[in-house]
Amino acid sequence: MANSKTLNDLFVDTLKDIYYAEKQILKALPKMARAAQSEEGKAGFLHHRDETQGQVERLEQVFEILGKPARGKTCEAIQGIIAEADEITDEFKGSAALDAGLISSAQAVEHYEIARYGTLIAWAKQLGLKEAVPLLEQTLKEEVATDRKLTRLAETAANAKAQKAA
Repeated sequence: MANSKTLNDLFVDTLKDIYYAEKQILKALPKMARAAQSEEGKAGFLHHRDETQGQVERLEQVFEILGKPARGKTCEAIQGIIAEADEITDEFKGSAALDAGLISSAQAVEHYEIARYGTLIAWAKQLGLKEAVPLLEQTLKEEVATDRKLTRLAETAANAKAQKAA
């Protein structure tokens, strides 16, 4: 018997996945900001928390366009990435390498999001969801910009500091 699931079902499923992920990230960012040792790192995590709030709201608009309730679906991937970040925070607390570890965790989150949003944009185009595309594209742009900022932060400060202490 053939499965009657469609690309639209897959789109909605993935939307629920990233919605859940964004909500988890919202909870994790203040913790990462508190753990970060550099002022620049703290400020970066807090700025991204504010940005993530806007991304959650855009996802809610996409659900509205689809006429569906904004509901998340447990995302094992993001839970794993956040658990890893917590582990780094615990194991490297007070060490010169902590910020480098936090940045690497944050980039793992960004790369996951970039992959998800890229896919959602392609599917939205294919499904003719014209109103959803710019909302998703705006978020993708922000995720890419955050990833670049994290790379700069790692290269200019955190990695060098960790290396010096080694």
